[in-house]
Amino acid sequence: MKPRIVFADADLVVVDKPAGIPSVPARTPLDPPAVAERLLAEFGPLEAVHRLDRDTSGLLMLARTRAARVALGRRFESGEVVKRYLAVVVGRPPEDRGELHLPLAADPARPPRQRVDLLSGKRAATRWDVVIATPDAPATLSLVAVAPLTGRSHQIRVHLAWIGCPIVGDRLYGGTGWSRSPEGETAPLALHAVALELSHPRTGERVAFATPPPHRPPWDRFTMAITTALAAWPSRSPSASSERTGPDP
Repeated sequence: MKPRIVFADADLVVVDKPAGIPSVPARTPLDPPAVAERLLAEFGPLEAVHRLDRDTSGLLMLARTRAARVALGRRFESGEVVKRYLAVVVGRPPEDRGELHLPLAADPARPPRQRVDLLSGKRAATRWDVVIATPDAPATLSLVAVAPLTGRSHQIRVHLAWIGCPIVGDRLYGGTGWSRSPEGETAPLALHAVALELSHPRTGERVAFATPPPHRPPWDRFTMAITTALAAWPSRSPSASSERTGPDP
């Protein structure tokens, strides 16, 4: 499976990563090829400048040059990059809008899980907004817009589970109670990186990208709400370097 190209120029490539594909090179020979490897023939060497969990779908940015990698890396590390996610969760958050500050650390007893650790965990903050909630037997499902204010591993998944609303399809943090079919098949993880906004690594122009979640359960229950949410987020491709290019000859 090949990621869909959202944008490409001489400095960067933005893709819509399907769930199940690693965003960075695999750790073992048994893991599937990462995004950069799948695009090697079309674009030449690429390097992801941030990460998405393998089971998370959505926008992933890759650098095409060393200068772009350094510049983009600084933007992500400094917190300049605006990241927005959509998630479908089991239940309804206790408030329609909130911000959670709970430090996270690896769970040594159950890797690769992360856990809330008030003593030795690293600072982690997540903001959420309920877009819409709808009854869906055997549980209410809510479409939630999420903004991670820090970038810890599994941060969104842990924080939403902590408030009693695990993401649908999350096998690590308790989101498997909702099934996509009468046969009881569990839905894939319903977490999608829907929008990115940052300064272009070479021109400094402010650019933004957005892409909808896949049209499948449970996302298909929220089609109109997703369309409305996407319309509220800007999508601006670089004006001076919008031509898509392949590998240098």
